[in-house]
Amino acid sequence: MNYWLAKSEPAAYAWEQLVKEGKTAWTGVRNFQARNHLRAMKTGEMVCFYHSVTGKEVVGIARVVREFYPDPTAPEGDWSCVDLAPLKTLRRPVTLAAIKAEPGLRDMLLVKQSRLSVTPLTKGQFDRLLQLAETKL
Repeated sequence: MNYWLAKSEPAAYAWEQLVKEGKTAWTGVRNFQARNHLRAMKTGEMVCFYHSVTGKEVVGIARVVREFYPDPTAPEGDWSCVDLAPLKTLRRPVTLAAIKAEPGLRDMLLVKQSRLSVTPLTKGQFDRLLQLAETKL
């Protein structure tokens, strides 16, 4: 199983909206590297939901419920999306500052390639984020 981090600006699509809707198509990714990460996602894999720009924190855990398919919001090009469903709201959000301060998390692509909207996580990184949030799945 792989683990992932997906970023969204809360003003555009917040965690609370995903929870309310129960599922969403993760559309609008227009970076080839992030698109390739979407294409690597498999049903059942866990995704850390990160609020970017405002908040800058991991706020919830989602699950991939549909593997990649053509992004219906793309007017042209070879773009993909996946469907995500909320799994759990973190007990305590994990801020970017906390991630940068944590030795085991400093190598996350969130820190090294901050513009990517979808990035892989190691199992160790995923587990540490849950520990910092004091959340059990």
